[in-house]
This record gives sequence, C-alpha cells and structure tokens, in this order.
Amino acid sequence: MIPRTLQSELLAQLHEYPVVTLLGPRQAGKTTLVRMALPEYDYVSLEDPENRLIAVEDPKAFLNQYKGNTIFDEVQRAPQLLSYLQGIVDEEQRNGRFVLTGSHQLELRAAISQSLAGRTGILHLLPFSIAELASANIHFDDFEDYVFQGFLPRIHDQRQRPRTAYANYYQTYVERDVRQLIQLKDATLFEKFIKLLAGRVGQIMNHQSLANDVGVDGKTIKEWLSILEASFIIFKLPPYFENFGKRVIKSPKYYFIEPGLLAYLLDIEKPEQVSRDPLMGSIFENLVVVEALKARYNRGMAANLYFYRDSHGNEIDLLHKAGGGMIGMEIKAAATWHPDFKKMLNRFSENTRTLQGKYIAYRGTALSFDDGIQAVPFNKCGKIY
Repeated sequence: MIPRTLQSELLAQLHEYPVVTLLGPRQAGKTTLVRMALPEYDYVSLEDPENRLIAVEDPKAFLNQYKGNTIFDEVQRAPQLLSYLQGIVDEEQRNGRFVLTGSHQLELRAAISQSLAGRTGILHLLPFSIAELASANIHFDDFEDYVFQGFLPRIHDQRQRPRTAYANYYQTYVERDVRQLIQLKDATLFEKFIKLLAGRVGQIMNHQSLANDVGVDGKTIKEWLSILEASFIIFKLPPYFENFGKRVIKSPKYYFIEPGLLAYLLDIEKPEQVSRDPLMGSIFENLVVVEALKARYNRGMAANLYFYRDSHGNEIDLLHKAGGGMIGMEIKAAATWHPDFKKMLNRFSENTRTLQGKYIAYRGTALSFDDGIQAVPFNKCGKIY
C-alpha cells in the first residue's frame, strides 16, 4: 500500500480537534487512509443502506452504539448526524473523537458550518501525487505516461488498465453521482457538457459560449460547474486581481482533478496520443496545476492558487499567495529550454507585483539563472508549494 503524505497532518489534527473531516473525490483513498492510520477506531460506512437508514431515522440511537473513537465514512449520506455529533463532542470535551469522510463538499460544508464550526479540522485528500508514486518507486519516463495512467490509487495498487478503469470511474461515480445531484434525465446532454468542458481545460471560462455549444442556458452551465467542483471532479482556478488598476480578466479557469479522467474524456487511448493531441499544452498545464494543488492540500493548507491575465494578453499561469509574498510559475510543455519562457514572469515582477519566487515548469532538466528564475522539471514542481 502506497503511503499518503497527508497522514501526518491527519494525526496532528486529531490531537487538536474533536472531529477531523476528510474531503476528497471518490476513489481517492480516503477510506484506506483513515483505516490504515487509525486501526483502533470503529469504522462505519454510511454507504451501507442499513447503516444509513438507522442514521437518518434515529440519529441519537445510532450514535449511542459508538462510545469510542469512530470513523464515519461518506457522512454526506446522513448530514443530520452532524448536529448530534456537536452535542457529543461538546459534552465529552476530548480531541480525536470522530473522523468524518465525504466526497461532496457542498452538502458537508453547509452542515459543518452550522453544526461543527470550530470543532473540526478540515483536510482534503486527492488521488496520488507524483511524489507519492515516487516514494513507492513508481516512475514514468514522461508526462504522457503520468497523464494516461492517472493517479487513482486502485489503478496503481491493483495494476488496472487505465482506459477501462476511467471508463468505469466515469460511469460509476461521475455520471451517477452528478446526475443524482442535478436530477438530469438526459445522460447524453451531461456527457456532451463534460466532454466539451474537457476540450476547454485551462481556458478562460466563457459560460455563454459553453452553454450555446451544449444546448442549455448559462445559468445551467454555472450550476453544473459548481456541482462538478463540489464533487471534486474539477478544480476552479480563480484569477488574481487584487488592487490592480489595469483591466484584468475576472473569469476563472477549470482543470480536472484527475488527469486520467481528462485523458479518457478526450478519447486518448494510448500514452503516445497525448503528445499528438491539439490540447497537449493544456493537458500538461492541467497536470502541473493539480500537482501544485495536491502539494498544498497534502500539507493541510488552503490552495491559495491563482492565475493572472490582463486585457493586453499578459499572463502568468500559476500564482501562489503566501503571507505578504507571492511566487509565480509559467508552465511550458516544451522539453527544451528557451529564453522566451522568462519574459512574462519578469514583466509581471517588474510592472505588476514583485515575485519572491519565479519558476518555469517544463519537461526539461533543472536550471537556475542570475535573474532568480528557476526552471523546474514538471515531476518536481510540487516541492515548490
């Protein structure tokens, strides 16, 4: 079993809070992590219909069965438990009492803010990072293989065929869960939407353009995007425009949390097709952005990731705000260094805001320059965050 970086932060927060809530996409390894890290805890799955029925109909009697430390898995299935958990932790006043996991943050966050505010730490577990795979001696020669194989634990633990695994993942979790949430009867309409979204990965979102192509209104597109984001299928990268007088873009970009699912939705059937795809640059950018996100989440930190683009086309692919400082990263799918890669970072740092760190993520080797810019291989860029 491949160790998870987040385990140390999970254990630390159990000493600080009566409840720790672990959020993340389906099949990211949440259950495996909490059960391996906490073998002495009772474990209850609320995916089990019998458990869920009792929890929903008589939460108090249900919780009375669990006097010791307990894990409640997929707790969004019975959110009414949370107000009763509040009473227990307030009465007992001891840390590490409950661990909750969930794969839909909209439902859970609303319930947590109402019932468990100040009583729970919140962590996010995404599928494996490149660094986690490397710790298990799993390496690939280039980014095409990382994208095609993806990062779902089951693919690597059980050596599943990626194309088949992501087809099943899409049908079993993405389509089923999301269709239930939006109560959509026409599966083909949703499939058209998500495939068109994959084709726009890393682009400035134009809701009306996407709505026109799908055949629904802009409000529906915004609703579907929010549900995909809440279900950890996509990640919204917001634009950075703090205190800038010049006109800047204020629409977000979207990336897929799981690059393997993106490859599936783009009908990529072999690793070598990744580098021949017209969206190769965007696919590479998706990989790097999500690696940065995983690095932040695995340390128990908020994302604090942004991009920048102004009306003149000046752009920084990834900005990370930490305290009063900021680091910038340009993402280039090239394998060979070119001096032009520096241009936007230096222009932004000189004219807009001084950058404490300036990085280029690309497919080549590590390089350092006198102007402070560092070129970083894509498989090492998570260390920056």
